[in-house]
Amino acid sequence: MTIILSTLNARYTHASLGLRYLQANMGDLQSQTEIMEFVIGGKTTEFAERLLAKKPKIIGFGVYIWNVEETARLVALLKRVAPDVKIILGGPEVSYETAEQAIVKEADFVITGWGEITLPDLCRQILNGPQPLMKIHTGVQAKLDDLQLPYSLYTDEDIKNRTLYVEASRGCPFKCEFCLSALDKTAWPFELERFLAEMETLYQRGARLFKFVDRTFNLNIKTSLRIMQFFLDKIAEHPDDPIFAHFEVVPDHLPEALKDGIMQFPAGSLQFEIGIQSFNPEVQTLVSRKQNNEKAAENIRWLVEHSHAHMHVDLIAGLPGETVESFGVGFDQLYALKPHEIQFGILKRLRGTPIIRHTDEFAMKYDPFPPYTILANRDIDFTTMQRLVRFARYWDLVANSGRFANTLPVLLGDAPFANFMAFADWLYQSTDATHRIALDRLAKMVTLWLQTQGMSLEAATALLESDYAGKQPKAAEKKTVAPVRQALHLHAQ
Repeated sequence: MTIILSTLNARYTHASLGLRYLQANMGDLQSQTEIMEFVIGGKTTEFAERLLAKKPKIIGFGVYIWNVEETARLVALLKRVAPDVKIILGGPEVSYETAEQAIVKEADFVITGWGEITLPDLCRQILNGPQPLMKIHTGVQAKLDDLQLPYSLYTDEDIKNRTLYVEASRGCPFKCEFCLSALDKTAWPFELERFLAEMETLYQRGARLFKFVDRTFNLNIKTSLRIMQFFLDKIAEHPDDPIFAHFEVVPDHLPEALKDGIMQFPAGSLQFEIGIQSFNPEVQTLVSRKQNNEKAAENIRWLVEHSHAHMHVDLIAGLPGETVESFGVGFDQLYALKPHEIQFGILKRLRGTPIIRHTDEFAMKYDPFPPYTILANRDIDFTTMQRLVRFARYWDLVANSGRFANTLPVLLGDAPFANFMAFADWLYQSTDATHRIALDRLAKMVTLWLQTQGMSLEAATALLESDYAGKQPKAAEKKTVAPVRQALHLHAQ
């Protein structure tokens, strides 16, 4: 195989949409091009061996914030054992601040930005001459109507076992400075009927889980309604054959027509990812985020009360001008809206994002290694930022896991942020751990914490057990429910 397109995914269940777009648009080189996906955490030597077994002349890597360090090791190894194989890099992590990166120094060529036109052109030059003179190539932005869509390149194995990523549009009209989409001039839609025809083919092949990567799914309401109607029609035709669609939506733009469509989706078929990021107007202004907070809160409340959509809402700690106190106010405000999940994120300085303009004024200190997480700033020192990091981790374990549904409101009381921060501080001091906390141990620690807050052992034990009583545990949880009960009873003795 002459050309291999590869990347290291965060999980096996993630299928790279970017690689499939590239292969779909290789033109006369497509028959000589193969995709090979790996998962981070594997052995670099094994990745290299499998790649070189194909005897490629060119290997292209998709480089992202989650895989850049492992990909850099892989590229360095390949250049030592197979120096004649040309290495081309692309992806958001190497599209900005390119020259200073070690991985770029090891590679032969880099494509910044869009790759569907530039990659095949570069490969033709490498294979047929004349040899390219420049190392860095600025990707040519394609017209979306000219692109070959990639969805036929999802294999039957992908459809059966992996998340299928799809996009009805590219780009974003908003300029939030912490996001790479701030560099986009606007949002560009794919031709709708052509896109829906591809979704129909995927559905007929057995696809039932569709994750839209559009940054602003509900920007054009007519388009949103047509896409939602596509899924509603499938649900109506086959109500016993579940389908699941995930969309990222703008929180303050939910007109009545869209609400009517959302209300028709049954439970378990629709998920919304909603970026609030901050409820602080001053912070929003600083990072160029335009958001009507009152309208956003009203829409989230409506979705929770009147739809079956699963609500995954994002907040970011560490933004310039955001204090722990103001973040806590926003957290409490969001929790009161009762979304199913609050994704508590810590600010990251993505390469190329305009957030860098605040570095000096707000004394923003970032980890120099991926994922470039904020370490401290003018308003939050390093120790406090680490407390927030632990809060986020424990929140996932206790709140977002859904395993403590009855216990969580009691634990949070009437001051959710302050009370959970106190719990997080105590849990870390008691366990010295943020990962690999088994469920039975976590349940026991929650029971102990409730006792420190004045609850009796019997009441705390009964409350924790109520989170399992009368429930049929999921297959993955069947082995954990009994140990939890056993641990609680042992402690009660």
